[in-house]
Amino acid sequence: MSDPRPDPLIIEPSEGGPAQLFVVLHGESAAPDQVLDLVAAIRQSFPRALIVQPHGPFGAGAARRWIARADPDAEAYVGLVAEAGVALAAEVRALQRGRGLNGEQTALAGFSEGAAVALEAVCADAGLAGRALLFSTRFATLPQAAPMLTTLHLLHGAADGVAPVDQARQVHGHLADLGGDATLDMASNVGHELHDALIRQAIARLQTYLPRRSWEAVMGAPDMRVDEYDADDGASDADTGAGGTLH
Repeated sequence: MSDPRPDPLIIEPSEGGPAQLFVVLHGESAAPDQVLDLVAAIRQSFPRALIVQPHGPFGAGAARRWIARADPDAEAYVGLVAEAGVALAAEVRALQRGRGLNGEQTALAGFSEGAAVALEAVCADAGLAGRALLFSTRFATLPQAAPMLTTLHLLHGAADGVAPVDQARQVHGHLADLGGDATLDMASNVGHELHDALIRQAIARLQTYLPRRSWEAVMGAPDMRVDEYDADDGASDADTGAGGTLH
């Protein structure tokens, strides 16, 4: 039995009306406070962003989850995550309509189970979000088709014992084979956590990476780059100052 779902946490833009929408999803058996460091980094770098932190619809207290059953087997998990992705897409579309924003102005960000559901959402609804930040997740299944209107940024700890980084490599390679647009960043000595190094690199990707749909228009080929770095040395050589672009 699940407790009633709490209202989402909403952070309004610190400057003017919203120019971007970020929907940030916590992991399994958690709550929005799990992703506060990521939210703080987004707020600093995108002062005109509307940031929404939903609670997972299932579970109790501070142990919320995105799928309808706790600890399902592998076969059931695939279907449950797909259902959760469709439900999330509907919620994001409602937010967009209510605030006059579109998919190109939207980014989904998720950790662990939240990232798996975010991936399903952008695969289920073409153009739902221009970007998706997928942190440290065990993907339910390999996408049958790449979300061509969404740039996927996979961010992973190389020492993750819960969601092994080899699966992120597999997903990244699969997306490349499908002609999708994805990056993969791996931080050494980082486990299953929203580490500051990964957060910094996520912001750098948002501010500096040219999406494939834009890249092809000017250069004719995408950059499906994989970056590995030492978390102790900083996440990126890119400028992560405030005021960068989202899409």
